[in-house]
Amino acid sequence: MVKLGFIGAGQMAEDHMKTIQAIEHAEITAIVDTNQERAAHIAKTYGAVSYATAEELLDSGKVDAVYLCTPPFARSGLEEAAVSRGIHLLAEKPVGLQLEEAQRNEQIVLKSGVIHSSGYCLRYLNIVQQAKAYLQDKQIDLVLACRLGSLPPLTWWSKIELSGGQLVEQSTHQLDLIRYLAGEFQSVQAVHALRSAMLKSDPAATAYDAGTVSFTLQSGAVGNITSSSLVRHGGRSGVEFYGDGFFVSIFGNELRIVDDSQDVTVRSSEDFYLLQNTAFVEAIRTGNQQLIRGDYSEAVSTLAVTLAANESAAAQGQPIVLAQRG
Repeated sequence: MVKLGFIGAGQMAEDHMKTIQAIEHAEITAIVDTNQERAAHIAKTYGAVSYATAEELLDSGKVDAVYLCTPPFARSGLEEAAVSRGIHLLAEKPVGLQLEEAQRNEQIVLKSGVIHSSGYCLRYLNIVQQAKAYLQDKQIDLVLACRLGSLPPLTWWSKIELSGGQLVEQSTHQLDLIRYLAGEFQSVQAVHALRSAMLKSDPAATAYDAGTVSFTLQSGAVGNITSSSLVRHGGRSGVEFYGDGFFVSIFGNELRIVDDSQDVTVRSSEDFYLLQNTAFVEAIRTGNQQLIRGDYSEAVSTLAVTLAANESAAAQGQPIVLAQRG
């Protein structure tokens, strides 16, 4: 049985916990949160033990692996604390707000030899795998993406210095899919705006609630992603890939592939958290890191794209060329 602990017990942690209950070889054993009353309540729900600090949890001997589900501003040092004890790691996205620190953590994680995963759950869907198989020998020329939704009810989310903004926190999923299906980013050029919704909920807001990023990929393809947290009605999120004679889109749970010989739509009923967590548990049980489709290094690479876009927006839309990673 793989014993799992949680550092951070917010909604994201609960989304994971609900699916872990259905995994045969996994059990939730330990929980810690800054809200100790909430941690104790959730621990009771799942038959786990709550702890006062992350260090107590990591030293308890009750965990084989830990989920880091803290907000990004409360993440510093936790990766190293876990892997230095030989504890396997699933770090929710984003894996930080400073690229240099995330890259340092990446090297620590890789050298530790533990199984490591990240929060990029969409990679596990069958429709994403079908799209990847179809696109692998295609030349993609244009990529369009969006993440349109409403403002999350989190006090820290409206502060860009705490959340990183929507690209770092939410649209990161779409940017990660672009990396996974179309290849690495070459450059980004972004414009962000703080309009109305964010200021209504928090007059001291510093994050943007509308933005667009134009980009180039190393393959030569060009693209754009538009994001907003203003959208209470008609929200949607997805990615589209265009090339000579074909079109592929993934929106929500639906994949569409169109070319000269077909127009196919596939709908998925899969639970991506269940798929992601099952893969993590099996990777630990078997020692097979290859079962993980979005490891810590992948999370750092996607973080680099989102932070570069923020840098561009802060510089009034100046293009930022991303450093190539080996």
